[in-house]
Amino acid sequence: MAAAEAALEAHVQEEAGAADDDFESIDKLQQLGISAADIKKAKEGGIHTAQALLMVPKRHLAEIKGLSEAKVDKMVELARKLVPGAGWRTGTEALQARAREVIKIKTGATAVDELLGGGVETKSLTEMFGEWRCGKTMLAHTLCVTTQLPQEEGGGAGKAAFIDTEGTFRPEIIKDIAERFGLDPEAVLSNIVVARAHTSEHQADLLISLTALMAEEACFRLLVVDSITAPFRTDYTGRGELAERQQKLNAVLAKLKKISEEFNVAVVMTNQVVSDPGGGAMFVSDPKKPVGGHVMAHASTTRLSLRKGKGDQRLIKVVASPCLAEAEASFQCSGQGVTDHKD
Repeated sequence: MAAAEAALEAHVQEEAGAADDDFESIDKLQQLGISAADIKKAKEGGIHTAQALLMVPKRHLAEIKGLSEAKVDKMVELARKLVPGAGWRTGTEALQARAREVIKIKTGATAVDELLGGGVETKSLTEMFGEWRCGKTMLAHTLCVTTQLPQEEGGGAGKAAFIDTEGTFRPEIIKDIAERFGLDPEAVLSNIVVARAHTSEHQADLLISLTALMAEEACFRLLVVDSITAPFRTDYTGRGELAERQQKLNAVLAKLKKISEEFNVAVVMTNQVVSDPGGGAMFVSDPKKPVGGHVMAHASTTRLSLRKGKGDQRLIKVVASPCLAEAEASFQCSGQGVTDHKD
């Protein structure tokens, strides 16, 4: 217990020094000839790292007030020199980079960690979908705590951000989970930033301000969005609005993907489900499908289906993943978060 608390405290104190391990600050471009005034303009336009310069189309960068196309070309050219792996590399180098950079954050349940190959990955989007009371929000709360554990204990040694679109965030639960893992509840809460989003536009705006916060404070390892689709389902209800809804959802998902890679963060999104009449006609045992259609399916790196089992049992299944087998595990929710299911 004491070792975990000491590691967390030491990490928080040294977080400023850890920033350079994950991303290259746009401030470094000043050493390469870019003026401080132009760097300030880029920051005002939402660009805080060299990685971000490579993730945004030049035509969008040129729309930032005060940045000409020539200046944008120069900044992007220099950013490519700052960012490791911005060009071609071998498969071996890619493997070494993943082993060095990607962190797996444990979930609190051994069976689920084994299912996920060690836990939820950074630099990826993990979608958890299922009906109400299947454990999505509890798993998200547990991850907010485990992400603060030292890496040698299955954590991410970093902070967490929680975008709450359904009014589900409960600090009381966080305190109970922290005590379970031997961490100081107040310290754990202070390392979680929370924002309530009532509309899809507000949710998108929060991602912009969060990018600035991550660049300034560094050492974030988790971003939870609970749930990603709720505000879109509320904001776009009229006939003929589906295409616009999907376009806006796609833009938010693209921003989340960039955040995950730019700051080495595990993005965990909960998602709602709707009845699937076609699934019922095909005699599917659970005729429900996640909201968001193909846009969500293509954006998510790993898709996890959660459902209720018998009694307090909850079941989680890998539906899609680039490296995980399609398999299932069980867990249960308690007052101290997600735990192993006891038969």
